[in-house]
Amino acid sequence: MKHVVILGSTGSIGTSCLEVIDSLKDRVHLVGITAHTSWELLGRQSERFQPRWAVLSDESLSDSACRQAFSPKTDLSFGSSAIEQLASNPQVDFVVSGIVGAAGLRGTWAALEAGKTVGIANKETLVVAGPLVMDLAEKSGATLIPIDSEHSAIFQAMHSGHPGEVRRIVLTASGGPFRGWNAQKLEKVTPQMAMAHPTWNMGPKITVDSATMMNKALEIVEAKWLFRLETDRIEVVIHPQSIVHSFVEFVDGSVLAQLSPPDMKLPIQYAMTYPERANGICPTMNWKESMTLDFEPPDFDLFPALALGYEVAAQGGSCGAVLNAANEVAVERFLANDLGFNDIPRACRAVLEAHDFNPAPSLPELLRLDDWAREETSRWRS
Repeated sequence: MKHVVILGSTGSIGTSCLEVIDSLKDRVHLVGITAHTSWELLGRQSERFQPRWAVLSDESLSDSACRQAFSPKTDLSFGSSAIEQLASNPQVDFVVSGIVGAAGLRGTWAALEAGKTVGIANKETLVVAGPLVMDLAEKSGATLIPIDSEHSAIFQAMHSGHPGEVRRIVLTASGGPFRGWNAQKLEKVTPQMAMAHPTWNMGPKITVDSATMMNKALEIVEAKWLFRLETDRIEVVIHPQSIVHSFVEFVDGSVLAQLSPPDMKLPIQYAMTYPERANGICPTMNWKESMTLDFEPPDFDLFPALALGYEVAAQGGSCGAVLNAANEVAVERFLANDLGFNDIPRACRAVLEAHDFNPAPSLPELLRLDDWAREETSRWRS
């Protein structure tokens, strides 16, 4: 029985995790949940699953959150330090890192420092501090298992060979809602248009990232550190059906892919039951129906965020922290109608080029640059 904590249980990844846990009662026991401000939903999750611990990271809610909304079997606490304590608790085996953005770094860091197995859905942790995170995991004996569908696919396919036998990996991308558009149409994209993803149901930030293809850019950086690959061995291909979640090409020319209908519960379950597999609750492929799987190269001119991903992955150092922070603020401004859709990658490039590059930053330096990049992006004008 694995004792599981979900960091970010009220988000799209967190709620999918709860569905998986509900189906794996003989294997998985939920002991902790966290949210930032959504105390009502966190309370309902507490009532249903009755975990021992619940944390709200926003300390200002300590006086207003209703304690009666939570199960009497759940201890409720507040603040980011409480999340770190929960992630490193000796009674916890598996931590889901599902907090969106750089805010998820501290809880993930605490879990890795304590030697936990971490199911990482928060790609920003590796984008911001990839080398430090991987070194920490190696020193503490912690295990990182990807929950992103693309990186889970790579992780699964890589088990068919040795790391030295991998020629390259190919990350698939749906292309988002604006595949095939031209530059003039993209200039007129509204937040409502960007939120209409054709295949995935995700939170606002990740959905916008998918539309700009910044999500794929961040995944390039994540893959570099997670799989210890040089940037020129990572490629991206557009696959609008979102059935092939990524593939690995080995040195003998064999290509292995992981296929399934688009549903985040599958990679979540795989991470939770690894190295075993269990009967799943996700839809399965219907091989009795005709289907077509399309692949096409991405358009780097229309979606310049992709080039940023490759540049940041190649440079390393402080670039990931700056790109991630700039993108988070740019997306917030876009959703608030304070920035145009095409301004998101423009702002990110401007802030990235303006920062003082550090090839080997410490964690405090990365956090300082995160703050700096947010301030710069909040003031940026096209």
